[in-house]
Amino acid sequence: MTTADPVPSSAELRQALATVIDPELRRPITELGMLESVTSDPQGRVTVRVLLTIAGCPLRETITADASNVLLGLPGVTGVQVELGVMSVAQRTALKDLLRPERDKNSIPFNRPDSLTRIYAVASGKGGVGKSSVTVNLACALAARGLKVGIIDADIYGFSIPGLMGLGRAGTVQQPTRVDEMILPPVAHGVKVISIGMFVAGNQPVAWRGPMLHRALEQFLTDVYFGDLDALFLDLPPGTGDIAISAAQLLPGAEILVVTTPQAAAAEVAERAGAIALQTQQKVVGVVENMSWLSQPDGSKLELFGSGGGARLAGRLSQTLGREVPLLGQVPLDVGLRAGGDSGEPIVLADSGAPAAAALQEIAAGLADRPRGLSGMNLGISPH
Repeated sequence: MTTADPVPSSAELRQALATVIDPELRRPITELGMLESVTSDPQGRVTVRVLLTIAGCPLRETITADASNVLLGLPGVTGVQVELGVMSVAQRTALKDLLRPERDKNSIPFNRPDSLTRIYAVASGKGGVGKSSVTVNLACALAARGLKVGIIDADIYGFSIPGLMGLGRAGTVQQPTRVDEMILPPVAHGVKVISIGMFVAGNQPVAWRGPMLHRALEQFLTDVYFGDLDALFLDLPPGTGDIAISAAQLLPGAEILVVTTPQAAAAEVAERAGAIALQTQQKVVGVVENMSWLSQPDGSKLELFGSGGGARLAGRLSQTLGREVPLLGQVPLDVGLRAGGDSGEPIVLADSGAPAAAALQEIAAGLADRPRGLSGMNLGISPH
């Protein structure tokens, strides 16, 4: 700063603070009613008062740092003090009305006729094929491309998404913020995530029957605020049980993405997971073959689990469903893929040049190129 730098006006300070994004809601704090006041003195010292949604907001330090940094970047500002308060009941009610209009409060927003969110139900015939790893890497790859992405860990019994996304392991999983009855999902790598693992103490098993599983998934879809997403991934449990059926009932517009390994037995079982689309009237967007081969030092490929399973599965599903089901890609075995899952840093972010990362990014690019628009939707408009 020089002596010639004037102190920014109140309007200029507010304009700068409009670039501060709430980490959970992913919208400007000025738009959310979180900025209560901003003042400055003749010496360029700025005081900001920000209202948090709840007293124990886990990202209060992030908001404080972001507000300080953006203001300190303005010519004429010599210091910043950020004061934190908490929204009143009336202010929280106004926030909830802004985020979720009356028409959405008791319904699934993704089912609204004007929703543009593409929903991918990631399925497999059996466990151990890397379905969850594929899910998190595709989601993170899309988010890295600038898309707004969410993940619902619908594998209630075998939840693993929080750990794979770096949100903690059993007993230390980051919990979502609750604004009364509305749940704000944690954000990792630019992706909004919700899982039953965020509500379970320690590493306790979830022993629920079908109706409770259905209700849990329904609450994830109605009570959790995801906002406007480009893509939502559901990490389904293996097979064609209660959750797969509930997902089809609750999200009839969801498309199935089937994950398999090259092994004939795995592909045969995975065919059932895809063929459920005949009963649920869903579309199968494609097949991903995981663990396709292990690259050798001499450049050759060691096919530990055989070959061709993904292509055969895509062909069988095409014949069964009466429409083309493409093989979206083949993902090679890669130590980095496993290591990324253990560390919570998906390989598409941790080592983007690795062969597995490249394959996953190519699949994600194909999904990203699919139009997110109103094509085929009935807009209720008729010519006069």
